[in-house]
Amino acid sequence: MTSKPIATVLALGALVLVGACNEPDSETPSPAPSATMDNGLPDPNSSPASILRSDLSEDVIEEPALEPLEATISFGEGGTRLSDAARAEIEELLGTAQMKAGGAITLRGHTDSAGYDEANLRASRQRAEAVAAMLEDNGIDADRIEIIALGEMRPVAPNANLDGTANEANRARNRRVDIHIAIPETDDDEEANADEPGEDRAGSSGSSNSTD
Repeated sequence: MTSKPIATVLALGALVLVGACNEPDSETPSPAPSATMDNGLPDPNSSPASILRSDLSEDVIEEPALEPLEATISFGEGGTRLSDAARAEIEELLGTAQMKAGGAITLRGHTDSAGYDEANLRASRQRAEAVAAMLEDNGIDADRIEIIALGEMRPVAPNANLDGTANEANRARNRRVDIHIAIPETDDDEEANADEPGEDRAGSSGSSNSTD
């Protein structure tokens, strides 16, 4: 038997090794071909695959915290009954989120400066009571309502002009019931208040003889 030259055997072995190194790995997936045009350039109209998760792409929008509500109901001169406009305003308040939340409702009755102090104080209470009656007729618990009669003591505008004459426009503004609807405390609010140090009331029990 004729043996091949050693050089030929070594050359054949080298070719086998090179072929094994150049053989593609069947377990490694080939990259997806990118979209190209006829000229071989990338297609500008093709959309690249997004690396973002679609289930996390939408922002989470939180509802704003509910704030206390302030409103004013006006009354006619000398009147303690609700007008049609006043009733419409109260009906609108009944549909607010603050009213439905169940917080405390404070009604502060006011008058202008015409008449006697005692009569004005009584009229301011009657106005607040008229608002409270409509709220209760529409299902609002009476325990939520507090009535404060202030008479002519807290005007929002001067009742008289500088020359001493009555300012009728301002007096009309002063004949009113101010409504404050509070937001009930949550469990988190109660815990926060419990963690706060108590107010130092030392010396606060003293009385004063002066009046404002």
